[in-house]
Amino acid sequence: MEIKEGGNGALVLLKQGAEARVFESNFVGRRSVVKERFSKKYRHPSLDSKLTSKRLNAEARCTTKARRLGVPTPALYAVDPVLHTLTFEFVEGPSVKDVFLNFGLNGVVDEERMDDIAIQIGVAIAKLHDGGLIHGDLTTSNMLIRLDTNQLVLIDFGLSFTSTLPEDKAVDLYVLERALLSMHSSCGNVMDKILSAYRKASKQWSSTVNKLAQVRQRGRKRTMIG
Repeated sequence: MEIKEGGNGALVLLKQGAEARVFESNFVGRRSVVKERFSKKYRHPSLDSKLTSKRLNAEARCTTKARRLGVPTPALYAVDPVLHTLTFEFVEGPSVKDVFLNFGLNGVVDEERMDDIAIQIGVAIAKLHDGGLIHGDLTTSNMLIRLDTNQLVLIDFGLSFTSTLPEDKAVDLYVLERALLSMHSSCGNVMDKILSAYRKASKQWSSTVNKLAQVRQRGRKRTMIG
């Protein structure tokens, strides 16, 4: 069973991905976001349902855990195991991707604002990692800035999992580093600022940052080999 865009306009499709659809909706009078994990037709129906439910519940748990760790995330309003949906608070505001791209388009980087965002990113990741949680998809598209503030909000914990391994934490940081290098080269050394904030906020930063150097080395070798 899948949710449909109704004729009454209750659901507005915002984003279509490989694993899920994201809609804008209304939850008890509050503007909300509904994330639907849809079925995969190539899988056996009972297996598909089990896998979809497992991933849905994992995302709900990880989002809730992140919030308990002090990481700003959208509030989780509801989980529907039948429709395979999660309903979240609607966070109004641009993504960090759009904020940073805007700096590049204008040719002017607001250093103060960018530094503040970088510090918030570093602190948020440190809280996740020290709490044994890996985001799994740290890109600037999965970070929002609340409208009329400069407050960071992390979204999309669909690939998140629990781990205390420095390797997993390092890969999490490396994914972000590659995203910044490919998308936001005009923003200069923003990753250095994020890592600086990460070091200050994390009690376990040393083993993670050491492992990050090894992950970078492997990444460079893969790039050279193709």
